[in-house]
Amino acid sequence: MSKANAALSVTPFCLEAWSKLRLQAVEQALSDWVTDETPCGLDHGAPADLVAAMRYAVLDGGKRLRPLLVFAAFEAMNLPTASVGHAAAVRAACAVELIHAYSLVHDDLPCMDNDVLRRGKPTVHVQFGEASALLAGDALQALAFELLTPMDGSVPPEMQARLCALLSRAAGSAGMAGGQAIDLASVGQPLTERQLRTMHQLKTGALLQCSVLMGAHCADAPLRAVQALRDYGAAIGLAFQVVDDILDVTADSATLGKTAGKDACNDKPTYVSLLGLDASRHHAQELLAQATAALNDGGLAEAQALHALADMVVNRVN
Repeated sequence: MSKANAALSVTPFCLEAWSKLRLQAVEQALSDWVTDETPCGLDHGAPADLVAAMRYAVLDGGKRLRPLLVFAAFEAMNLPTASVGHAAAVRAACAVELIHAYSLVHDDLPCMDNDVLRRGKPTVHVQFGEASALLAGDALQALAFELLTPMDGSVPPEMQARLCALLSRAAGSAGMAGGQAIDLASVGQPLTERQLRTMHQLKTGALLQCSVLMGAHCADAPLRAVQALRDYGAAIGLAFQVVDDILDVTADSATLGKTAGKDACNDKPTYVSLLGLDASRHHAQELLAQATAALNDGGLAEAQALHALADMVVNRVN
């Protein structure tokens, strides 16, 4: 077969098909791990009502972008699925989704964003009450780190430590929680583009970048690849929030699965309010170009999924 014909015979990458298999694995693992079964070494399990709120918060909804980024970065190193790193990647994918779910539960509370709709259904505090929602979020956060530290030898201790360090820093005061604090303090306040970028990099970008880096570390990626994935994660992390700001003013609640137009109603600073709609769209495309360039410079063996996910982040409609 000629080189030209060989190139034509290559099957195009299909993000939908690639995602389907990995999402099935994540959904099954989350369902198995978010449970009231008695943990090993204890004589009782979690209260059923608390677990019900936890499962409501995390199962059967959401884009699962963060788990997909973990898998895409891990697979970019082209390791076999039977490797130790793959078992760690499954746990990392679920752990980062649990952190994301807990953050949404707490963000929706009346003391934060006071929202009543999430993923197309009532928010957790509307369904179960504020106290149960608060505890469910706390429990989801703790479970994330429990998943990263199994005692069955499936994840080496050094890898456990690296993954816990990455996730805790991304979720903490210098990451997601810090970004949320800036967000709450900025209501009704004018921000510069630099200040807005910092807020979004912490509130949203840190956990997305962490997802990519966790996948890389599960594969023991070389330094060049880790740096490329760090830059890629930073670009799409910011792009995700820029697009969220755009969709908040261009999409309806049914499409978004959450309350549309809430940022403007709450007088929150956004990229659209600061730069305007057209400039915000242009900036999102610039960030997509940065993500693409990082992957091209990283020497990654299998980057198709990462490219496709970046395109999905920027060009999504919800």
